[in-house]
Formats: sequence, structure tokens, C-alpha cells
Amino acid sequence: MNTQRPALPLLGFAAYSGTGKTTLLEALLPKLTHAGLRIGVLKHAHHDFDVDIPGKDSYRLRKAGASQMLVASRNRYALMTETPDSETEFNELLQCFDSQQLDLILVEGCKNIAFPKIELHRAEVGKPWLYLNDPNIIAIAADEPVETALPQMSINDLEAIGQFILDYVKSDSGQPSTTVCCDTLSPAFLSVSQGIERILAAVNPIHEQEKVAIKDAYGRVLACPITSPISVPAYRNSAMDGYAIRSDDLGRSHYTLVGEILAGHPYSQPLALGESVKIMTGAPMPDNADTVVMREQAVESHLSVSFTTKTITAGQNVRQAGEDLAQGQMVFHSGQRIQSAEMGMLASLGMSHVHIIRPLKVAIFSTGDEVQPPGTSPSDHTIYDSNRFSLIGLLSQLGCEVVDLGIIEDNEDKMITTLQQATQQADVVMTSGGVSVGDADFIKSALEKLGQVDFWRINMRPGRPLAFGRIGHCPFFGLPGNPVAVMVSFINFVEPALRKMQGESDWQPLKVRAIATEELRSRHGRTEFSRGIYSTNASGQLVVKTTGKQGSGILRSMSQANCLIEIEPAVDKVSVGESVTIIPLQGRI
Repeated sequence: MNTQRPALPLLGFAAYSGTGKTTLLEALLPKLTHAGLRIGVLKHAHHDFDVDIPGKDSYRLRKAGASQMLVASRNRYALMTETPDSETEFNELLQCFDSQQLDLILVEGCKNIAFPKIELHRAEVGKPWLYLNDPNIIAIAADEPVETALPQMSINDLEAIGQFILDYVKSDSGQPSTTVCCDTLSPAFLSVSQGIERILAAVNPIHEQEKVAIKDAYGRVLACPITSPISVPAYRNSAMDGYAIRSDDLGRSHYTLVGEILAGHPYSQPLALGESVKIMTGAPMPDNADTVVMREQAVESHLSVSFTTKTITAGQNVRQAGEDLAQGQMVFHSGQRIQSAEMGMLASLGMSHVHIIRPLKVAIFSTGDEVQPPGTSPSDHTIYDSNRFSLIGLLSQLGCEVVDLGIIEDNEDKMITTLQQATQQADVVMTSGGVSVGDADFIKSALEKLGQVDFWRINMRPGRPLAFGRIGHCPFFGLPGNPVAVMVSFINFVEPALRKMQGESDWQPLKVRAIATEELRSRHGRTEFSRGIYSTNASGQLVVKTTGKQGSGILRSMSQANCLIEIEPAVDKVSVGESVTIIPLQGRI
């Protein structure tokens, strides 16, 4: 996804409905264009809308199925793009403008997105002030004064508002950052997407295989493509209980019953004209028969059957040999993760064993003299080791073989010995804690002596500190120390890397949109992950709320949550009723 914004001034008008945003903008545009500005306008609508007219060719073609419809004439062109699955993000909409032909982009709406705005306010509308909760508001145009240090203009003074905009475009403050990520805040920061990209570029799949029984293959990744050794179904059979007849013998008032065919039993005689056989679902069709009339449409007497329906189609209710799969047809590609449906499919092909990628071995250990194992008596100034067990669960869910090295005390020599031992036993090494930039931890000095490991600050919450690199042949992950942060970081950075190393192809985390039932806040420029609970409301819509307090040490919130709520860096507030991205957690933690 492109997170870039056009490198030209961006200014919005934030106001509640009824304030007159469009009317004001309509009056301002001639003044601004007369002053020489080339202006693009983005208007966000909370309701459904259509820019086309029913009956027009473009409307008819779009409704017929065109996902993108470009209409062009001598004077203008317009591209209409259907977005039924999710609303297009703000930055992507801005990329639709030809910034080389513009001096300024004005935005009507999008008041919860983080970018410079003028607040429009009319007392008669009866709504609260926005500037009190929006640090992105740089000026106010209202019909009443207010106590604030922000520049103020009369909402009816078009000359003053127009001059403010012209001054804004000329000033340095009118030049927004070229990228909406944490690199604009500090060169030491990485965005979530940048961190994922760097990690995925640095890890490679393992290739060692093993052969396992289908019953033991759940959650494993196919090492080789699977082609069907047989046709499925292997023979023509009835798709329902009924009566088999010949399609060249339709229209009779009755047929002579000459037998009955059960599933798993062949019928040796070809069907003659005027004959019918009673047949069960899945039973093989007799020679010459190619049509089945369902039992509910038949009346059977002693040795004959007649049908109550007058519409019998040749070939109806019959499954042809190879209709689902032809012999030799591709069933699964290598890199497919085997779930219950895949197990059933493989068994249906008569396969008892399958070649899979061997389990990925991940070595984990905890560090610190303050960490003690569960099951021991609590001591002053110590904490129980929870992160290692959270990681064991997360790794087990992915089918990894865990090499648990326990708790390592704060001793550099022991740390070096443990890391060397880990690299000899595992494909990946992972720890938690001691990776913040300011930490004075023995693990850092040990890593510097053994490998190439970078200590990053990821612009996200929770989970800012992250270490990643390589010790010998092993990728190393140093996750944050807070219990929630370690799980959120694992989901975002470690899981994609492990799936790639396992050979799983084309995996993407499931992300869907849900309606917020409470106000959600974030900080401009960083990705916010809140623990959430999603459900379906009475209208069938997916809705979401937080689990409550969002401290990164509140591990119970992860057990209460069934999703993570992801607020993108460009958004600083999601209001009640607006959509937000969620990452379902079922099956992942």
C-alpha cells in the first residue's frame, strides 16, 4: 500500500453537517483560482453516492460489472472505481490527483484524519468546538469569537479566509511531509510496513522435507504440488435419490421399473427404451441412462413409475466422471498449509501420506535476574516469566518445534554460550525484553560479538522496540518486554517471517473493516493496535469495541480480545459509527 502523500500543500475544512462547508468552498474557489492557484478538491461523503446518471452508457456498463469505468470527452475525463469490500484509504485517494498540475489540495470532510485543517463553526448548529480535541486544526473561521491562540476569521469574511489560504500555500508550513510514516519524526524510527518488508527480505524458506501420514499433516505445509491420481468422481453417478432414465426416451406417460441401484453397487444391464431403475444418491448410472428424476417428482406403482413434472432436462441430476477433478489435474500447489478441508481432500484422492516441509525449529529463552519461573514461591522485586509461555503458544499454533532454553541470568558469558547453543539447535532464535535503545542489557553486548543485529524503533503502540538480525545462519528476533507488546510484535513481524520460512506461499494476514461502537484515538504518524472485541449487530454489521484499558502490561486484555484494532498512521481519531480495520485473532493466538 502506498503511504506517500503528494508533495504539495494540503488543507482541510473540518465542520459538522449543516455548517456550510460546500457553500463556503464554492464561494472561495473562484477567488483562489483568480489568484493563480491550481486547486484539487477531495470531498468525503459518509453516505452512498453515485456520480453517474441511470440510463447513460457509462452507468449501464458499470452496473453490468465494470469495476473501473473511465469516461472521457473533449473537455474532461472521470474514472469511477467500485470499492465494495472496503473504503479507500485517505492517502490512496490523494494519490489519484496529478500533483504536477496542482498547487494545493483542499479537502472537505475527513475531519478525523490527521492533516492541517481550518475549523468552520456556526453557533446556530449547536455543535461543540473541534479544535479542543484536534491538534491538526491550524485556524478557525466562525461566527463567534473563542478563547484560543489559533488564528481566527469570520466565517462570512471570504477575503480573510482566502488570504489565509494564499499565505498558507506560500509558507513553509504549507509543505506537508512527503511520507506519512515515522521517518518524518525520527530517522531511527521505522513504520510497521517498513519493518515487515525488511524482515521478509532477509529470511528464506527452508527446504528439508519429510513424509507423514495424512492424519498427522494438520497445520503442516506441502513441500510438493499435489495432482489428482484419479478422476473425481471416478464414475457417472446420481446426484440424488430418484429414477434413472434415458434422455432419448423422454415424454412417456410411464416407465417399466427393472431394478434398483444402491451406492457402491454396479448395475450390469444397459437400460432399454421404456425402462427406468430406482437409484440412490452416489450410485453408478447404468449404461445408456443419463438423466435422473428426483423421487419427490415420481409416482411409483407395482412395476412402473410415472413423473408429475413436465420439465425434465437431459442430463439433470447426474454427476459426470471427472466433473470435480480430472485425473492429473492440479489440486494443491506447494506451499499450501494443510487444514481440515485439505486433509479430507487428500484422503478422498486415496492418498495415505504426503510430503511436507519439516517443522521449523525456534529456540526461545528469557533473560534477567528479575525473572523467575512459574511454580516457584514469589520473591520481592521479581516477576514471573510469562512472555516465554505466550511465545510457546504462538509458535505451537504455527506448527513450530520449540526449543525452550529457559531463563538465562544477567551474565554475558552465559548469554553468549546460550546464543551459540541456540543457533546450533534451531532455525530461528527469539528472546523478549532488553531491546530498547536505552537498555543496558547483557544480551546486546552478546549479540554484538556473535552476529549482525539491528535495534529498531517501530512507530507503533504497543511494541516500539524491536531487534532483528542474524547470528550465524539463524535469524534473530528480540521482542519487547511488555507482555502485550511481545504478542502484538510477534503477530506483526515474526509470524509473517516464520510462515515464509515454512514455505507457505502468498499468505496475508486477514484484515477486515468493522464499525466502531466507541471513540478510538491514536497519535498522528504511528500505527496503534488496540485489543478489541468484535461482534455482529442486529443489522448484520460487524462492529468492534476495545477491551477497556490498553496498557501494554495488561496481559489479560489479550485473553479477552478476539481481534486487534489497527488505526493507520494517517488517522488520529475514529468516531463512533466510522469504520476501522480489525485483525481477527481466532486461530492465531
